[in-house]
Amino acid sequence: MGKTKRVVFLASGRGSNFSASVEFIRKNKLKLDIQALVSDNPEAKALTIAKKFGISTKVIPYHTYTSKLDYHRDLLHQVESYSPDLIVACGYMRILKPDFVGRFPNQIINVHPSLLPAFPGLDSQKQALDYGVKIAGCTVHFVWEGVDTGPIILQKAIAIRPEWTEKELSLAILKEEHKALPLAIQLFCEDKLKIKERKVEILK
Repeated sequence: MGKTKRVVFLASGRGSNFSASVEFIRKNKLKLDIQALVSDNPEAKALTIAKKFGISTKVIPYHTYTSKLDYHRDLLHQVESYSPDLIVACGYMRILKPDFVGRFPNQIINVHPSLLPAFPGLDSQKQALDYGVKIAGCTVHFVWEGVDTGPIILQKAIAIRPEWTEKELSLAILKEEHKALPLAIQLFCEDKLKIKERKVEILK
Protein backbone atom coordinates (compact mmCIF):
# COMPACT_ATOMS: atom_id res chain seq x y z
CA MET A 1 0.00 0.00 0.00
CA GLY A 2 1.15 3.52 -0.79
CA LYS A 3 1.10 6.65 1.29
CA THR A 4 -2.04 8.06 2.85
CA LYS A 5 -3.86 10.12 0.24
CA ARG A 6 -5.56 13.45 0.81
CA VAL A 7 -9.14 13.77 -0.45
CA VAL A 8 -11.52 16.69 -0.86
CA PHE A 9 -15.24 16.24 -1.48
CA LEU A 10 -17.40 18.63 -3.53
CA ALA A 11 -21.16 18.65 -2.95
CA SER A 12 -24.13 20.93 -3.57
CA GLY A 13 -27.08 19.12 -2.04
CA ARG A 14 -28.30 16.44 0.33
CA GLY A 15 -24.95 14.66 0.69
CA SER A 16 -26.11 11.05 0.70
CA ASN A 17 -23.21 9.91 -1.49
CA PHE A 18 -20.83 11.93 0.66
CA SER A 19 -22.19 10.25 3.79
CA ALA A 20 -21.99 6.76 2.26
CA SER A 21 -18.41 7.40 1.15
CA VAL A 22 -17.21 8.69 4.52
CA GLU A 23 -18.84 5.77 6.35
CA PHE A 24 -17.15 3.33 3.94
CA ILE A 25 -13.75 5.04 4.27
CA ARG A 26 -13.88 4.89 8.05
CA LYS A 27 -15.36 1.40 8.33
CA ASN A 28 -12.72 -0.04 6.02
CA LYS A 29 -9.91 2.12 7.42
CA LEU A 30 -8.81 3.30 4.01
CA LYS A 31 -5.55 5.21 3.84
CA LEU A 32 -7.34 8.46 3.08
CA ASP A 33 -7.18 11.73 4.96
CA ILE A 34 -10.42 13.65 4.36
CA GLN A 35 -9.35 17.28 4.15
CA ALA A 36 -12.71 19.00 3.71
CA LEU A 37 -16.12 19.15 2.15
CA VAL A 38 -16.38 22.16 -0.18
CA SER A 39 -19.82 23.37 -1.26
CA ASP A 40 -21.19 26.06 -3.55
CA ASN A 41 -24.46 26.07 -1.58
CA PRO A 42 -24.64 27.35 2.01
CA GLU A 43 -27.93 25.45 2.46
CA ALA A 44 -26.51 22.08 1.39
CA LYS A 45 -27.43 19.27 3.77
CA ALA A 46 -24.01 17.81 3.04
CA LEU A 47 -22.50 20.54 5.24
CA THR A 48 -24.50 19.35 8.25
CA ILE A 49 -23.42 15.76 7.57
CA ALA A 50 -19.76 16.84 7.39
CA LYS A 51 -20.01 18.60 10.73
CA LYS A 52 -21.52 15.48 12.32
CA PHE A 53 -18.53 13.52 11.03
CA GLY A 54 -16.14 16.16 12.37
CA ILE A 55 -14.99 17.05 8.85
CA SER A 56 -13.93 20.58 7.97
CA THR A 57 -16.24 22.49 5.63
CA LYS A 58 -15.82 25.42 3.27
CA VAL A 59 -18.64 27.25 1.51
CA ILE A 60 -17.98 29.25 -1.65
CA PRO A 61 -21.51 30.55 -2.36
CA TYR A 62 -21.94 30.47 -6.12
CA HIS A 63 -24.96 32.78 -6.28
CA THR A 64 -23.17 35.64 -4.51
CA TYR A 65 -20.68 35.99 -7.36
CA THR A 66 -21.39 38.48 -10.14
CA SER A 67 -18.50 36.98 -12.08
CA LYS A 68 -18.64 33.21 -12.46
CA LEU A 69 -14.98 33.26 -13.47
CA ASP A 70 -14.23 34.67 -10.02
CA TYR A 71 -16.16 31.82 -8.42
CA HIS A 72 -14.24 29.18 -10.31
CA ARG A 73 -10.94 30.94 -9.56
CA ASP A 74 -11.75 30.97 -5.84
CA LEU A 75 -12.86 27.33 -5.94
CA LEU A 76 -9.57 26.33 -7.55
CA HIS A 77 -7.51 28.29 -5.04
CA GLN A 78 -9.43 26.83 -2.11
CA VAL A 79 -9.10 23.23 -3.28
CA GLU A 80 -5.43 23.76 -4.13
CA SER A 81 -4.85 24.85 -0.53
CA TYR A 82 -5.66 21.29 0.62
CA SER A 83 -3.08 19.71 -1.76
CA PRO A 84 -5.47 16.85 -2.58
CA ASP A 85 -4.51 13.60 -4.26
CA LEU A 86 -8.19 12.92 -5.00
CA ILE A 87 -11.23 15.14 -5.48
CA VAL A 88 -14.66 13.49 -5.28
CA ALA A 89 -17.62 15.29 -6.84
CA CYS A 90 -20.76 13.82 -5.30
CA GLY A 91 -23.84 15.78 -6.20
CA TYR A 92 -21.78 18.85 -7.11
CA MET A 93 -23.91 20.81 -9.56
CA ARG A 94 -21.29 22.96 -11.28
CA ILE A 95 -19.28 22.06 -14.35
CA LEU A 96 -15.62 22.21 -13.42
CA LYS A 97 -13.69 24.55 -15.68
CA PRO A 98 -10.73 23.44 -17.84
CA ASP A 99 -8.27 25.24 -15.54
CA PHE A 100 -9.52 23.20 -12.59
CA VAL A 101 -9.55 19.88 -14.44
CA GLY A 102 -6.12 20.59 -15.89
CA ARG A 103 -4.70 21.33 -12.45
CA PHE A 104 -5.79 17.89 -11.18
CA PRO A 105 -5.48 15.51 -14.16
CA ASN A 106 -7.11 12.14 -13.49
CA GLN A 107 -7.48 13.06 -9.82
CA ILE A 108 -11.18 14.01 -9.95
CA ILE A 109 -13.99 11.45 -9.93
CA ASN A 110 -17.72 11.96 -10.23
CA VAL A 111 -20.81 9.80 -9.82
CA HIS A 112 -23.58 10.22 -12.39
CA PRO A 113 -27.09 8.66 -12.34
CA SER A 114 -27.03 7.02 -15.76
CA LEU A 115 -25.09 4.43 -17.69
CA LEU A 116 -22.82 6.80 -19.55
CA PRO A 117 -22.41 7.73 -22.33
CA ALA A 118 -26.22 7.59 -22.30
CA PHE A 119 -28.06 10.54 -20.75
CA PRO A 120 -25.31 12.91 -19.61
CA GLY A 121 -26.10 16.19 -17.90
CA LEU A 122 -29.17 17.01 -15.85
CA ASP A 123 -32.38 15.00 -15.33
CA SER A 124 -30.78 11.73 -16.42
CA GLN A 125 -33.48 9.62 -14.77
CA LYS A 126 -36.25 11.49 -16.59
CA GLN A 127 -34.30 11.18 -19.84
CA ALA A 128 -34.08 7.42 -19.34
CA LEU A 129 -37.81 7.03 -18.65
CA ASP A 130 -38.80 9.30 -21.53
CA TYR A 131 -36.58 7.32 -23.89
CA GLY A 132 -38.10 4.06 -22.75
CA VAL A 133 -34.89 2.23 -21.89
CA LYS A 134 -35.22 -1.05 -19.98
CA ILE A 135 -31.92 -0.81 -18.11
CA ALA A 136 -30.64 2.19 -16.15
CA GLY A 137 -27.98 2.67 -13.51
CA CYS A 138 -25.07 4.82 -12.42
CA THR A 139 -21.52 5.54 -13.51
CA VAL A 140 -18.43 6.57 -11.58
CA HIS A 141 -15.95 8.21 -13.92
CA PHE A 142 -12.90 10.40 -14.03
CA VAL A 143 -13.67 14.03 -14.77
CA TRP A 144 -12.30 15.40 -18.01
CA GLU A 145 -13.26 18.61 -19.79
CA GLY A 146 -16.87 18.51 -20.95
CA VAL A 147 -20.01 17.17 -19.33
CA ASP A 148 -19.75 13.58 -18.02
CA THR A 149 -17.13 12.70 -20.62
CA GLY A 150 -14.26 11.16 -18.66
CA PRO A 151 -13.10 7.52 -18.56
CA ILE A 152 -15.51 5.13 -16.84
CA ILE A 153 -14.31 3.47 -13.63
CA LEU A 154 -17.38 1.52 -12.51
CA GLN A 155 -21.01 1.09 -13.54
CA LYS A 156 -23.97 -0.46 -11.73
CA ALA A 157 -27.06 -1.45 -13.71
CA ILE A 158 -30.67 -2.02 -12.68
CA ALA A 159 -33.75 -3.17 -14.58
CA ILE A 160 -36.45 -0.50 -14.79
CA ARG A 161 -39.87 -1.60 -13.60
CA PRO A 162 -42.72 -0.44 -15.88
CA GLU A 163 -44.62 1.19 -13.02
CA TRP A 164 -41.70 3.25 -11.72
CA THR A 165 -41.94 7.01 -11.49
CA GLU A 166 -38.93 9.27 -11.91
CA LYS A 167 -38.61 9.46 -8.12
CA GLU A 168 -38.70 5.68 -7.72
CA LEU A 169 -36.08 5.23 -10.43
CA SER A 170 -33.91 7.90 -8.84
CA LEU A 171 -34.03 6.17 -5.45
CA ALA A 172 -33.19 2.79 -7.00
CA ILE A 173 -30.20 4.28 -8.81
CA LEU A 174 -29.09 6.13 -5.69
CA LYS A 175 -28.76 2.83 -3.81
CA GLU A 176 -26.31 1.70 -6.48
CA GLU A 177 -24.43 5.00 -6.33
CA HIS A 178 -23.89 4.41 -2.61
CA LYS A 179 -22.09 1.17 -3.51
CA ALA A 180 -20.19 2.25 -6.61
CA LEU A 181 -18.71 5.55 -5.47
CA PRO A 182 -17.09 4.26 -2.25
CA LEU A 183 -15.66 1.29 -4.16
CA ALA A 184 -14.16 3.58 -6.79
CA ILE A 185 -12.62 5.69 -4.02
CA GLN A 186 -11.08 2.54 -2.54
CA LEU A 187 -9.66 1.48 -5.89
CA PHE A 188 -8.10 4.91 -6.37
CA CYS A 189 -6.74 4.87 -2.82
CA GLU A 190 -5.12 1.48 -3.42
CA ASP A 191 -3.58 2.57 -6.76
CA LYS A 192 -5.60 0.00 -8.67
CA LEU A 193 -6.85 2.27 -11.47
CA LYS A 194 -4.80 2.54 -14.65
CA ILE A 195 -5.97 4.79 -17.50
CA LYS A 196 -4.96 3.94 -21.04
CA GLU A 197 -6.31 6.35 -23.63
CA ARG A 198 -9.92 6.61 -22.41
CA LYS A 199 -10.27 3.17 -20.83
CA VAL A 200 -9.77 2.36 -17.16
CA GLU A 201 -8.13 -0.92 -16.20
CA ILE A 202 -8.75 -2.16 -12.67
CA LEU A 203 -5.57 -3.82 -11.46
CA LYS A 204 -5.64 -6.94 -9.29
